[in-house]
Amino acid sequence: MMRILPAILLTASVFAIQPAYAQDDKTKKADEGEDLLEMLDEENGKKGKEYTTATFKTSRVVNGHSIENTAAGVLDFKVNHRFGELKGGASTFFGLDNANTLIGFDYGITDWLMIGISRSTYQKEFLGFTKVKLLRQTDNKGGMPLSVSYYGAMSAQAMPAPTLPAGAEYHFSNRLFYVNQLLIARKFNKWLSVQVMPTHIHYNLVPTTAEPNDVIALGVGGRLKLSNRVSLNAEYYYRFNELNGYFNSLSLGLDIETGGHVFQLMLTNANAMTERAFIGQTTSDWADGGIHFGFNISRVFTIVKPKEFKSSNTNKW
Repeated sequence: MMRILPAILLTASVFAIQPAYAQDDKTKKADEGEDLLEMLDEENGKKGKEYTTATFKTSRVVNGHSIENTAAGVLDFKVNHRFGELKGGASTFFGLDNANTLIGFDYGITDWLMIGISRSTYQKEFLGFTKVKLLRQTDNKGGMPLSVSYYGAMSAQAMPAPTLPAGAEYHFSNRLFYVNQLLIARKFNKWLSVQVMPTHIHYNLVPTTAEPNDVIALGVGGRLKLSNRVSLNAEYYYRFNELNGYFNSLSLGLDIETGGHVFQLMLTNANAMTERAFIGQTTSDWADGGIHFGFNISRVFTIVKPKEFKSSNTNKW
């Protein structure tokens, strides 16, 4: 069963953000160079309340989730790749011979609720998640100083069942993993955004008795805007559990927005793309040259056209 991380609430007074709000003609705005998150996150703003927008360029910082949601009625199609270690050299074409792939779909049910599904080649993992906005940063003087969202996920790996001793059974529940996470972010100005991610991961089954079923971690991520279409992102997850053979996940990324697409290019020591794997089970070490090149591609489609509205929020990316 999913277990909510008790310590998660201790960091709930730190930073914040709020996603961008879509306007009526999304395609035209994208062609004119408006921010993609104008298409990803919209809100029928309440009179007198100006929500902070576009803290991050898309719904991922690098590997992990950002505070951003897709807008109501919008489908976000994602294709992610992580290649092998660069230190493999020419024999592996610097890691390009080996790749893990994730294909996923995120959908905005409402302006505060987002769901998603994906399938990853890493351990043939299927994942479903939900992300819920709890608090929203506002630009009003004396308003909410940060944004908070809850992210919850359950995944199942579809690898062949291991060989067990006679009489032992391998249950479907042994394949399951659970993630509970708070996303706490603040957009300090148009150039800088910071997010912290207290995280709890539960593994129903672990490879050895030396590994815990529950992993506690704290992530820190940030975005530095370089131009209207380019930003530099960074992300680090510190595990409080000491696990031999596993390393903390560190990733550096570059976001490039081109109309309805966002390309995220990155260097990371994680070759997996689901939280239970890249936070709790990263086996490559930056210090030893265990660096993977990867990328995320995001393309949004309007499935249900929102009702026309006038928004008082005029913030741009």
